[in-house]
Amino acid sequence: MDKLDAMQTFVRVAEAGSFTAVADQLQVARSVITRQIAALEKQLRVKLITRSTRSLTLTAAGAAYLEKCRVILNMVDAAEASLDEEKAVPRGRIRLGLPLSFGLQRLMPSLLQFAKLQPHIELMMDFSDQRANLIEEGIDLSIRITADLQPGDIVRHLGDCRLLTLASPGYLSEHGQPLHPDQLRHHECLIYSMTMNAATWAYADAGQVSAFAVRGRIRSNNGVALTQAAAQGLGITRQPDFIAEPFLARGEVQELLQDFAPPPLGIYAVLPSNRYIPHRVNVLIEHLAKSLRP
Repeated sequence: MDKLDAMQTFVRVAEAGSFTAVADQLQVARSVITRQIAALEKQLRVKLITRSTRSLTLTAAGAAYLEKCRVILNMVDAAEASLDEEKAVPRGRIRLGLPLSFGLQRLMPSLLQFAKLQPHIELMMDFSDQRANLIEEGIDLSIRITADLQPGDIVRHLGDCRLLTLASPGYLSEHGQPLHPDQLRHHECLIYSMTMNAATWAYADAGQVSAFAVRGRIRSNNGVALTQAAAQGLGITRQPDFIAEPFLARGEVQELLQDFAPPPLGIYAVLPSNRYIPHRVNVLIEHLAKSLRP
């Protein structure tokens, strides 16, 4: 048994919480993973993982061993990377998680340019607005647009985007223009959500950010669809600038409530853990950061 390979497998299993997920990532049978962990436990003469029908739980010894494995693997990765990394040709596969609209409109030109510049790197691009579990799904790098980073997220800030409140001239002519966010509750709003729970939009008001209730009969998890609905006079929506700009340029919608603009959303490169970042991923992050600079 290769000790380093076994340690890497153990770390993957511990982070993913699943033998099956790791087997899928590595494209091997689940039995290969379970045998490798069993052989590691036999060699160490200690149980690392408690197995049940529904979950895996680290033992106290397993939790302690996990931290030591991370330190050792980091040192190995750093040692290998230091061998003239700056002159090394980036190569290998990067699996990317990309937000749908922003990915297609803003990131694809940059990613295609990157693919031309780096012919030895394979890109696997997964477009979705759902928040992915990077470790469980084997994603190397995810791009997220959010004002709400989660504790423990390992990120690099790439840029910002503004949230704009939008309505068509026809809608405003018929229903009037809200002059304060509190007046939105009297309007039909087009809401980015896939639940019918009570919705609020945040705005800067009187020197602080406050949440204002909104209502509406049309909801979607796609901002372009909602902006199209707004352009058709079906209500007021609030969307990031990269979605709003083409509609504004064509005069199909106009911006409202500019004096109450909320804080910008951050655009982040999110990494699955704080372990060593492969050279190819660093190269891609630098490329995206440069392309997103104003």
